[in-house]
Amino acid sequence: MSFDAKRLIKFEHNVGAKEKKYRLWAGLASLFISVFTAKIILLVIGLVLVATGYSGWCPAYSGFNKNTLEDGEQA
Repeated sequence: MSFDAKRLIKFEHNVGAKEKKYRLWAGLASLFISVFTAKIILLVIGLVLVATGYSGWCPAYSGFNKNTLEDGEQA
């Protein structure tokens, strides 16, 4: 598995519907917990998860050429 930095600028959807849902819920939970514990790392993780879940694009997946879209699914 090799990392391809040129794929990062294509912004192709690579996060499937099921994973989007999981990312959004996990991100919202992290944001909620970070408010009460004042942990910056939880805030950053929550923001990243919500952003990638909402947009349907994960830069790490693009770099490693991974795709969780199911057959026929469009983002």
